[in-house]
Amino acid sequence: MKMVFLHPLIVRVWHWVNMTAFLVLIVTGLQLRYSELPTLTKFRTAVDVHNLFGFLLIADFLLWCGYYMFTGKIKLYIPLNPVKFVKGAILQARYYGYGLFIGEKNPHHATADNKFNPLQQSAYFMIMLLLMPIQIITGLLLWDIKKFAVWISLLGGLRMVDIAHVAVFFCLTAFLFVHVYLTTLGRTPLEHIKAMFTGYEEVDEEGK
Repeated sequence: MKMVFLHPLIVRVWHWVNMTAFLVLIVTGLQLRYSELPTLTKFRTAVDVHNLFGFLLIADFLLWCGYYMFTGKIKLYIPLNPVKFVKGAILQARYYGYGLFIGEKNPHHATADNKFNPLQQSAYFMIMLLLMPIQIITGLLLWDIKKFAVWISLLGGLRMVDIAHVAVFFCLTAFLFVHVYLTTLGRTPLEHIKAMFTGYEEVDEEGK
């Protein structure tokens, strides 16, 4: 085993701010969308809180973009070798579906330059480079329908924008549950969570 520094401070700050904003947006979004559910606050307050944390999420996403673009670390999210990616994805899927339950070691050995296994890489690619931009754009359009009326019309109308926003919301919420589950698959249930506070994670050495 060895300790590897995987998560710089700026990434850890982004992660926890992102998580907080996600949870608040989920709760307030459900209240705004489904009035029949139990409510925690008044509708107007839910709208204001949803908007506030929506802009916080946007600012946090821009922080993520700036860091990964200017440092060149955006390549962590992009499969650069298709053949290696497919082989690694098959091995990783086998591990999650079978090897994990019989005590096999994770086939992926995380390093600062190769943090994500192929399945994580493809999931984060979809989340951060596709779904998040869609959610942010549709959220902004719904924030001020009159101001962005032309853009809403170009995208197929208010109903289409709303459907896209809600559909991505469900995708991101589903991913959140999967993400939390996967964080418990370390040597201890809190190992990966601890790493997002300290930056360091204990990993197996390749070939051992």
